[in-house]
Amino acid sequence: MKLVFDLLQQMSIFLVIAYLFSKSPAFRPLTSEHLRFHHKLILYLIFSSFSILGTYFGLPVQDAIANTRAIGPVLAGLIGGPVLGIATGLTGGLHRYSLGGFTAFSCGVSTTVEGLIGGLIHLYLVRRGRGDQIYLPVVALGVTFYAEAMQMGIILLLARPFDQALALVKLIALPMMLANSAGAALFISIIRDQRSMYDRFGAHFSARALKVADRTLDILSRGFNQKNAGELVKIIRKETGVGAVGITDRDKILAFEGLGDDHHRPDTPITSTHTLQAIRGNQVFYADGVNTPFNCPRSPDCPLGSALVIPLRVEQEVIGTIILFEPKNKLFLNLNRTLGEGLANLLSDQLLRSRYAEQKNLLIQSELKLVQAQVNPHFLFNALNTIIAVVRIDADRARDLLLHLSNFFRKNLKRSGDLVSLEEELDHVQSYLKIEKARFGARLNVVTKVDPALLFLKLPTFTLQPIIENAIKHGISQLLEGGQVTIAAQQINSHAEIVIEDNAGTYCEKLSSDGLGMNIVDKRIKNLFGAGYGVEMTCIPAQATRVLIRIPIPERTLS
Repeated sequence: MKLVFDLLQQMSIFLVIAYLFSKSPAFRPLTSEHLRFHHKLILYLIFSSFSILGTYFGLPVQDAIANTRAIGPVLAGLIGGPVLGIATGLTGGLHRYSLGGFTAFSCGVSTTVEGLIGGLIHLYLVRRGRGDQIYLPVVALGVTFYAEAMQMGIILLLARPFDQALALVKLIALPMMLANSAGAALFISIIRDQRSMYDRFGAHFSARALKVADRTLDILSRGFNQKNAGELVKIIRKETGVGAVGITDRDKILAFEGLGDDHHRPDTPITSTHTLQAIRGNQVFYADGVNTPFNCPRSPDCPLGSALVIPLRVEQEVIGTIILFEPKNKLFLNLNRTLGEGLANLLSDQLLRSRYAEQKNLLIQSELKLVQAQVNPHFLFNALNTIIAVVRIDADRARDLLLHLSNFFRKNLKRSGDLVSLEEELDHVQSYLKIEKARFGARLNVVTKVDPALLFLKLPTFTLQPIIENAIKHGISQLLEGGQVTIAAQQINSHAEIVIEDNAGTYCEKLSSDGLGMNIVDKRIKNLFGAGYGVEMTCIPAQATRVLIRIPIPERTLS
């Protein structure tokens, strides 16, 4: 057991390095499902370094080395595929061979084989549309445990004298298998948690932008003036949390909220060269307070140390600016910079409309685009991987799936109207379902029970797709077999009830906390038809999740 604890102690160094690396800007591109060459090169250098250092920090045992070298090549193969795994394993193996010892050759070979094993598991998961499982700690643990068991077998097969090799394996097999497996699982857990954080961060960012848009919509419909600008700066400062927010027209300050409001007063002329430059050049100006200093022209004692000046445009004409400030003792966050630029663009778009009805329509269209954006980008990657797998065995079926994929995304891009018929919605999701059924095979069965008399029914575009995607992504994908999604529609008195139900019952909490797509569907239905209509969700854990959409039936068509 002492050897196990010694190896775990050694491994903790790599986990600290892995954690610090996961926080760096270079980390995020390295965990995408489709890595470019330079990303794989970076991963090769990282995991090869882990493999070599694992040998250097190893513990001498009977003219051999007990080590954590395997973590590098196994994870390189698991994350990047066979080529990356073999390259990393070969590098770590050659280094081990150069150090000598009676196990030098066998360990060199086994390290390369371990990288190959990780790569083969990567291929297996990707080709079956289960690429997300690459980042499951239990998968990393199992693959590494198996790879280390293979290493012990290779040592017994190749190392001589055999008696000495057998004695070594008896001593190091269990400690190395346990320590390396635990290390790989912890390493993958760090990567998975960081990926999840990025996803939550993106959802939170979208929600904040949507919230600001919702709160400012009515204000901007009343015009761009000093009173309305005063309301805007309060909302923007609250949502961004920056030190101060200012709004100007082309000549003067319209409103200011936050630090420095004693000398940045409304109705005073613009004196900042940064603001004047942004207006004249129709471009964003950023003074980060470090590389580009921000010097307040109004007061030498101003507490503000950095500023982001963004033009407000109507078409291509600059009508003013929105300015975000941070104090001298605080860095300007990239999040607030991105959010500030996004908000300025949004406000500029809203200023194109003068009437409330037009503003309300803009919000609905923005929400529709957000629903479209909710189509998981992994769907495209999974669909392409599925088609790649199918084309090898059934070219005609692959061609059919490509047509469905093309049809799905073409309709995503073209569907810009507020209302479509239920028949059109069902046709849209059928292309999506064809691809998902090819991906999941017998694990997914789709049952449709729709009253033909309701096919004419009008409902908002993209009503069904995000809910059906939830049922498959968070429900059926969690089942090993027997998954079923039911799509039903029937008339109940003066309204229609459309039901999407799965038999998994696995994502109740996720819908209640992160159900942005479903919430937008509900809001759009209520905006169009009233508070008595919309979306309701019920869930029986491990049994079923049921989403009910209630839509009115026009009186002249009631049966």
